[in-house]
Amino acid sequence: MAVIAVVAVALLATACAPRAPDGLRVGISYGDRLVWMSDRDLGAALDDAVAVGAQWVRADLSWWNIQPDRPDTYLWDRFDRVVAAAAERDLTVLPILGFTPAWARPAGCTSAICRPADPEMFAAFATAAAERYAPRGVHTWEIWNEPNLIGSWKPRPDAAAYTALLRATSRALQQTDPSAYVILGGLAATSTKDGNISQTDFLEAVSARGGNRLVDAIGYHPYTYPYLASAETPWGTPWEQIGRTRESLRSVLSAHGTPDMSVWITEFGAPTNGPGTTSDGRPGTISETTTHVTEERQASIAADAVRTADATPHVGALFWYAERDIGADTSSNENFYGLRRADGSEKPALDAFRQAIAGVRG
Repeated sequence: MAVIAVVAVALLATACAPRAPDGLRVGISYGDRLVWMSDRDLGAALDDAVAVGAQWVRADLSWWNIQPDRPDTYLWDRFDRVVAAAAERDLTVLPILGFTPAWARPAGCTSAICRPADPEMFAAFATAAAERYAPRGVHTWEIWNEPNLIGSWKPRPDAAAYTALLRATSRALQQTDPSAYVILGGLAATSTKDGNISQTDFLEAVSARGGNRLVDAIGYHPYTYPYLASAETPWGTPWEQIGRTRESLRSVLSAHGTPDMSVWITEFGAPTNGPGTTSDGRPGTISETTTHVTEERQASIAADAVRTADATPHVGALFWYAERDIGADTSSNENFYGLRRADGSEKPALDAFRQAIAGVRG
């Protein structure tokens, strides 16, 4: 889910945007893990969200899981458990709609990250999801995950195809639930090369087709480790590209008539192990081989991200990825983003995140 380390960060903004009455929304992003957990493990994972003071959980509502074999059959039971367990803890669920079942993919495309062959079929799935979950308190929806990456939208990122999907799906959600709040799928912080499209280029292309007016917020994933989110850099970093660089999410939104649109940071985090070298944040420990940070640095990043998100204009939400490490295989840093280790023991980041959330809420 997360992108590989970017050696850059965000600049702490000096002005504060208007906030919702409850202040910055804070959550934990769990990916596709919750639906496969036992009741006990699901409860423990969501209890961590409560313990740190988060109000939200972000989880995949996978079309592939719900309708794996045919368009007239729905398997809701696994996600029903997640929604029910979250409601028991007064947590709000942000589902990510994505992942295409084999029967709905374009000919020749063999992965769940293939774009849907027909946007209206995806919209029909969104309608069914809203009909089921809006009465249970789910009103906020994120449409796909990192659609600007070749590893998330096959056969290749395509702003026109994504906008068509967004148009059909946004309309379906809002017709089904007039209070639906729709978020453009979290854009990865990347460059336009090797098949990927940068977050600003992709947003520009979507907005040129009216896509910015189809949503209530823009999802964004400005991973900045080993730097802090508040770091000031001369080159323009993923967080700075929200609104402080010449070409930014804000500049694109302003050019297309929505200058005050909210940005939801639906993933942010830092891994604590991996195949390359470790950084503790000091310049001498940062290089092209850096793939992860020390656990102490992760804790600093977690605390700083909360404060920086709270101070950055128009940032409406911050979701930490993830609650727990996936495993112990160091061949990939993707296994180590958790606030807990794979064995369940706490990393320092868990308490640092909790204290920072308490701090911004006064």
